[in-house]
Amino acid sequence: MATRLVLSDAESRRRVEHKTEEGKKEKYFLFYDGETVSGRVVLTLKNPNKRLEHQGIKVEFIGQIELYYDRGNHHEFVSLVKDLARPGEFTQSQTFDFEFTHVEKPYESYTGQNVKLRYFLRATVSRRLNDVVKEMDIVVHTLSTYPELNSSIKMEVGIEDCLHIEFEYNKSKYHLKDVIVGKIYFLLVRIKIKHMEIDIIKRETTGTGPNVYHENDTIAKYEIMDGAPVRGESIPIRLFLAGYELTPTMRDINKKFSVRYYLNLVLIDEEERRYFKQQEVVLWRKGDIVRKSMSHQAAIASQRFEGSSSHGEAKAPGQPADNNGRQ
Repeated sequence: MATRLVLSDAESRRRVEHKTEEGKKEKYFLFYDGETVSGRVVLTLKNPNKRLEHQGIKVEFIGQIELYYDRGNHHEFVSLVKDLARPGEFTQSQTFDFEFTHVEKPYESYTGQNVKLRYFLRATVSRRLNDVVKEMDIVVHTLSTYPELNSSIKMEVGIEDCLHIEFEYNKSKYHLKDVIVGKIYFLLVRIKIKHMEIDIIKRETTGTGPNVYHENDTIAKYEIMDGAPVRGESIPIRLFLAGYELTPTMRDINKKFSVRYYLNLVLIDEEERRYFKQQEVVLWRKGDIVRKSMSHQAAIASQRFEGSSSHGEAKAPGQPADNNGRQ
């Protein structure tokens, strides 16, 4: 017997690329919070003249988090079940319709270094010896509205009597297709700087208590200058985010994991010493031209958007929280 899951709006629903655990990109149907998930389970008998007994047929909609160091222990945050048929038998292929109305999908789909958050449909034909199970993954994007407060970031980097730099970013919260605009001012330069760059660092934190794992990944390197700056010089920054693989900032998702992003300003002198300053920025997903049916979802998303002040100090990966650190 073959089992298929078919979405009722499969022909019109948008599909998006999403990274699998193996690092490949595959296309999945895209859903938003509050949208209905409906379709049908198609059971096809390979041998039409044979009877097939079953102990019941059901379909589930599941949202779960899997931590890679704790495999097999799935943490479900959404679990909906529809019974499609009571125990019995069938002698011909059958189709069962299902509908999960206005399903809450509170978190964004995510495949990371140590954790995976996925949503999927699962059809199960219960049998005495072995169940027939078919799964179908979908992708969920969480949308946000423009944050009400979005102050600029102004910071200083200094090494006494050697170096004094001020830098400014135009905002502290950016949508995934945004442009980071900034300026760097050199107030005092007594060390020979040969290179300067901004890195976008993604930090994935999983686990709790003693079992906390931090995974830092440099998503982008943007060269600001190559060569020695002089006192009084200012250098503009324009960093386009659209070309990079970014997700929205995720804070304490279901008390299992977080994903945060940092802008890391790095200076390298002629003796290969590295000076840095790191600052957290919040990333969020802006909706495209949103269909009317999604207005409910957009309202939910705007209520859920977590505004957060990004003026706190952030230490560099593996370094103490020293403002003017030298690596």
